[in-house]
Amino acid sequence: MKIKQFFYGGDNLGYLLYASTRALAIDGGAVDEIMAFVRQKGLTLETVTNTHGHGDHTSGTRQLAKAAKAAHLDHRRYADGDALILEGETVTVRLTPGHTSDSVVFAADDCLVTGDTLFNGTVGNCFSGDLKAFYRSIHLIMSYPGTTRIYAGHDYVAASLAFARHLTPDNAAIDAYADRYDRHHVTSTLDDERAVNPYLRFNDPEIIRLLESKGLPTDTEYQRWEGIMSIE
Repeated sequence: MKIKQFFYGGDNLGYLLYASTRALAIDGGAVDEIMAFVRQKGLTLETVTNTHGHGDHTSGTRQLAKAAKAAHLDHRRYADGDALILEGETVTVRLTPGHTSDSVVFAADDCLVTGDTLFNGTVGNCFSGDLKAFYRSIHLIMSYPGTTRIYAGHDYVAASLAFARHLTPDNAAIDAYADRYDRHHVTSTLDDERAVNPYLRFNDPEIIRLLESKGLPTDTEYQRWEGIMSIE
């Protein structure tokens, strides 16, 4: 299975997962560009879906489904572990509440399409107010292999790395991450995120020292997660 990334709306990122003849669109706001790619490759766009319900991610959903005569699968109706089959290959839906209560991610081959749950270098805001659910969702994502490629819902890399440098100025992995950044194809591995992303490093001694320096509790893992999420 292949993945094609589409930019739209300034910093939004949408995706097309496709095999030899069939395709699935996720957060398909780049309607014209997706349809042009589908026609160029001779694909049939079968399904259009979303990572969550925020308007910048759903804005092109119905228009794209209508243009392609594709089915629209409502992301709010998925159960954890639901499988979308694309030419015999499986795209697995995982429920990841936290950023919003209806957030999901899509796992295909060695890729995760993470929407606004996990960005390259940071995580989404906890608009749901359910920080414990967000913690469990991040744990779920972190359980995937380190080689898993992260495809997020926005390109926030520059600001994310600047904040990571502010928090952990001695982390040499940040410069290496920045050197690999390609603004034309935004991705990272989960190992990259574990090395750089402060919100995945809540068990790292460097982050624990940072939290302690701010007088935040660090006795439990969840306290450390709360602590790193509280820093602005």
